[in-house]
Amino acid sequence: MPEVRVGQGFDVHPFSDDPVRQLVLGGVVLEGPGLVGHSDSDPVSHACIDALLGAAGMGDIGERYPDTDPAHAGADSVSLLAETVAVLGAEGWRVVNLDCTVVLEAPRLAPHRAAIQDRLSSVVGAPVSVKAKRAEGLGALGRREGIAAMAVVLLERG
Repeated sequence: MPEVRVGQGFDVHPFSDDPVRQLVLGGVVLEGPGLVGHSDSDPVSHACIDALLGAAGMGDIGERYPDTDPAHAGADSVSLLAETVAVLGAEGWRVVNLDCTVVLEAPRLAPHRAAIQDRLSSVVGAPVSVKAKRAEGLGALGRREGIAAMAVVLLERG
């Protein structure tokens, strides 16, 4: 009988006022202001990493890729995601599926959803679904101050 575990992840980043900073969601570059952070500040990939690590009982993104480590400055978060999947694979874990919700007022995610899903699916080796929700003007996300993402993953071993 295979061992099955569920993990959840969350990440949020504020928008940057740096005009050259790119907006990256799920490894896909979108038009719009970038996000503040140590790496490329991709909240979708970060939430996915946290979900994977949590499901496997292997800590969280801050432990594995601390923002105090200069080696991760400007890092491509999809590369970190791929590294995480490889580490879990070495422990016998396989991703069954991953689901991610992105909370943002802008930009519109719909035109990029398929590209994000394809990019993430190719990295985790399993189906990935991505959907967007608005904060309906409530709180910092509703005031367009940043973007948040939540992810849930199902892992299987054995």
